[in-house]
Amino acid sequence: MPTLKMRLNLVTGMSILNFIVLGVPALAEISEPTNVRVERTDTPMGQVTSVSQLKDVQPTDWAFAALQSLVERYGCIAGYPGNFYQGNRALTRYEFAAGLNACLQRVNELIATATSDLVHTEDLVTIKRLQKEFAAELTTLRGRVDSLESHTAQLEANQFSTTTKLSGQVIIAANSGTFSGERIISATGQEIARSNPNTTVLYRVALDLDTSFFGTDQLKIRIDTGSYNGNDNAAGLLEPTFGSVLDYSVKPPTNNNLGLARLYYTFKPLSDLAVSVGPEIRTTDYVDRNSYAYLSFRDFSTLAFVNNYILFPVNGPSAGAAIDWNPGAGALTVRALYAAAEAANPGNQGIIRGAAPFTQLLYPNAGGEQGLFGDTYQGTVELEYAPSRAFAVRLQYSGGELFNNHYDAFGANFEFAFSPKIAIFGRYGYGNYNNTNFGDIKPNYWMAGVAFPDLFSPGALAGIAVGQPFIANEIGNSTQTNFEGFYNFRVSDNIQVSPSIQVISNSANQNANGAIVTGTLRTVFSF
Repeated sequence: MPTLKMRLNLVTGMSILNFIVLGVPALAEISEPTNVRVERTDTPMGQVTSVSQLKDVQPTDWAFAALQSLVERYGCIAGYPGNFYQGNRALTRYEFAAGLNACLQRVNELIATATSDLVHTEDLVTIKRLQKEFAAELTTLRGRVDSLESHTAQLEANQFSTTTKLSGQVIIAANSGTFSGERIISATGQEIARSNPNTTVLYRVALDLDTSFFGTDQLKIRIDTGSYNGNDNAAGLLEPTFGSVLDYSVKPPTNNNLGLARLYYTFKPLSDLAVSVGPEIRTTDYVDRNSYAYLSFRDFSTLAFVNNYILFPVNGPSAGAAIDWNPGAGALTVRALYAAAEAANPGNQGIIRGAAPFTQLLYPNAGGEQGLFGDTYQGTVELEYAPSRAFAVRLQYSGGELFNNHYDAFGANFEFAFSPKIAIFGRYGYGNYNNTNFGDIKPNYWMAGVAFPDLFSPGALAGIAVGQPFIANEIGNSTQTNFEGFYNFRVSDNIQVSPSIQVISNSANQNANGAIVTGTLRTVFSF
């Protein structure tokens, strides 16, 4: 493998600082002919055949003329496209020495390849004189190159990985809330609270290891933890069933426990087809995206606003596969996935993780066979039409088994930007869930909102949305309605701050419940 000196032997003519940062050629000495061949390494810079082509080099003394003769005869200096150095000035002695060294290296190559007859005797005399004249500068450059190579070797020996990138995200949020009326009750009438919840600080931490073996693939490993399973915020405590919980609090479903949140491999058998498969995936990673209501660390935090609530009865830990096919990189995209909860469990004991919060209401005595092809799985197909960045519409179907009971759900998702500063978006869902605790039900879902990109600051995003997550006459005596407004401000590329307000009326589909109001100050650190 070529050494650093050999790889950089053509980089000459920059300021001495750039030589030390980028590396300089091996400091050659004229040697006797040898049978050892010195390999050359191509560089992206154009070859310069005349010193006069290097615009900031001035022919001030005999050394310039001597070097000019060597360069034009042996083609031994490479300059940047445009044939100029950085800055309009004469070469320093150190820069000149680096150029001289390149010519020494070139002459040595000719000697090493048994073409020494091409090297004129008078040129050898000139080179000896130049070596003597610039001996101090050549020695200094040699020491700096050796030091650079030493540091480079140390960095290479201690680098994290040549194929894996480490990234992370930390969400820290302060939350407080209150409600009107005497108490809050659940969808089945049980009392949840008689007093306002405490102010809390919640968090989520995620570390991603992304590995690529071929450049077009990705092996993702995510390790994360969170504060308290969605109960660490007022909305999640007071209305835990119909999607009022903060999304980034309920995902991951941990209570200060470090766990594996993603493990899958994505590859591209075709240039327009991506396939993902893994034992630890999330259904919402692959379908139902929206430019303004999809990333709870950036935009809306209400779980039922981040995704179509009734479309994902399996939205937690699961195993399966997904495809994303965009034929010819055109306007149409087809996505599909299969995900099974508790796929790693060969028996049928214990609870089935990975199901959405509303499923616990529908099937309080949940059970069924487990494993990859068990009784709790979800299959989803989505067709997206996006002729431009300003408009997209997505049609969806989801079906499968939920605790040994069949379900079907249909959805639609759209977004439209009137201008770079304002956009509208929304979702609609209709489902059919069999044999629930309330019989066969056909819930509806909808949400709609307005987004304001770059509001007050480039990169900022503001939005307001309203929706009804679970419309079902069989549950309660009213319909819950959620509101949320947020403003996301980018302090830097790595820090975002987002205040948000949630209002929930008729929570849990109970008209006896007064309005719930919660406020959150969310800070996101990315690295």
